[in-house]
Amino acid sequence: MITVEEHLAHVLDTVAPLPSQTLPLAEALGATLAEDAAGRHDIPVFDNSGMDGYAVRGVDVATASTSSPVTLRVVADIPAGSPEDPPLAPGEAARIMTGAPLPTDADTIVPVEQTVGGGWSDSPEVVVLDAPLPGAHVRRAAADLAAGDTVLSAGERLTARHLAAAAAAGITELVVRRAPRVAIISTGTELVAPGHPLERGQIPESNSVLLAGLVAETDARVASVETVPDDADALRAALGRAEHIADLVVLSGGVSVGAYDVVKEVLAGTVDTVSVAMQPGKPQAFGVLAGGTPVFGLPGNPVSVAVSFEVFVRPALLRMLGRTGVIRPEQNAIVAMGWRTPPGRRQYMPVAVDHTDGALSISPATRGGSGSHLAGGLARAHGYAVVAADVDEVRPGDVLPVMLV
Repeated sequence: MITVEEHLAHVLDTVAPLPSQTLPLAEALGATLAEDAAGRHDIPVFDNSGMDGYAVRGVDVATASTSSPVTLRVVADIPAGSPEDPPLAPGEAARIMTGAPLPTDADTIVPVEQTVGGGWSDSPEVVVLDAPLPGAHVRRAAADLAAGDTVLSAGERLTARHLAAAAAAGITELVVRRAPRVAIISTGTELVAPGHPLERGQIPESNSVLLAGLVAETDARVASVETVPDDADALRAALGRAEHIADLVVLSGGVSVGAYDVVKEVLAGTVDTVSVAMQPGKPQAFGVLAGGTPVFGLPGNPVSVAVSFEVFVRPALLRMLGRTGVIRPEQNAIVAMGWRTPPGRRQYMPVAVDHTDGALSISPATRGGSGSHLAGGLARAHGYAVVAADVDEVRPGDVLPVMLV
């Protein structure tokens, strides 16, 4: 057997980031940035007011207090978006709205609450009751970012917040990695489309639904979904179709020891079939098809598929996307209900997570242990507890790392 790290290293050494493309901001949500993005202008663009109030010369109101207020002449009104830059002589002020440009002659904002009446007035004068600190409530140009600064870094997944920052910096388009196209093939004569009548020995096909959802959650694209029987010609044809449209092919079923050997026969000489020291997901296959497309062969049981995707396929897709981090972070959690573990293999136990009392506690999500065939437990799982290979029993109160999904 090989370790998880050894198999993952082989996978990551084989795949590479896909070519880049340029997208407008409106189409870049969820994409991965391929190049650093530099701002085209400062953030803020200009000195502006952080409060509704009065733009003043700080020296004019330096002595203001409730016992000795200062009266200023109001000579202008500056709403947000105004292009005006009214001159202010000593003893003069301008009414100003939040976000409006600060007049060149002003250096301080007096909030309207610190004036007589505490609200707006059409009076030609304003009475200041408190001395603001010099520069109070002024938002300086480039205080956040200067033109030419890096706004977004390559390898980041673009969220709405990233796109908003780019727009604020004057960026209209971004260079991103093309999303991987994934072909999904479920194998097995026993598989029947969900909702169809089942005969003896048949089961509903759920792996393609699971894999398609996981691919989409990873920001990749589902290129095709097929279910094929245990027939070598049918599988070869499906692989041929997949390779023409996909950057990655993922098969489920037919790689376990003792499994009907159609998958192994068709992929012989193309993939390496190995035993990985993990549970579930011990049998794994990975390689490159004749046309250069990477292909995964995963076990057929649903929980094994989910774990195998998380541990191997997801990192491969993230590498193809050019992400800076491809391994899901782990958090420590306290075990509420214990379970037995397989000797000599790292276990990935689907767990339900409880956040009561502010601490993470976990219990098995599947009845009957890890239960690689128990698909119903996946709906109750919030993540996978990672149990070291040298542990044979997990006890209540133990602390384990958990990958939250």
